[in-house]
Amino acid sequence: MGIVNHPNWLMFAREPASHNELPRVAIFINIRLSSLRFSFRRDIINHRDILLLSFFNNGDIFYVMNVYSDSSHSAIKYPKDMDFQLRNLIIMIGDFNICDSLWDPSYNFHSSISDDLFAIADSFNLFLSFPIDQVPTRYSDNTNNSNSVLDLMFCDVILKKSTRISFILISGLLLIMCL
Repeated sequence: MGIVNHPNWLMFAREPASHNELPRVAIFINIRLSSLRFSFRRDIINHRDILLLSFFNNGDIFYVMNVYSDSSHSAIKYPKDMDFQLRNLIIMIGDFNICDSLWDPSYNFHSSISDDLFAIADSFNLFLSFPIDQVPTRYSDNTNNSNSVLDLMFCDVILKKSTRISFILISGLLLIMCL
């Protein structure tokens, strides 16, 4: 099954190099925001599980990033190991697959991978955004495993004040819409 296209949404996803490299992240932009001229930026970050888009607003360029971190956390290690500067990243959102007491009250431990994630967010001048209602973002099929919070959003201070654009993450798909 592929990614669904809809006429009211612009869809961005990586072209698979092979059947084994199907994209695990995608971004859908509501067409009402198309005047911002979103563009896929593989020239800056070229990783299967990181999707970076740029857009223009009032003469400045801004970025949004969707991340899927697999069990080896390669999408977290990649920006940590790369030496690149990225100004004006306003949101980094994704399924980071890290259980940590910092954002999940049902989990009693701290992960060292969380420290790497916070170092990356800090390098982009982003802050962890907590939802108004603390609910799990992953519901387990197995009754022996507990539900957990794996989907996180790091944003710029500007977004904390903004009420005009809404971001929703659903199973690796980032939806960006105008309110």
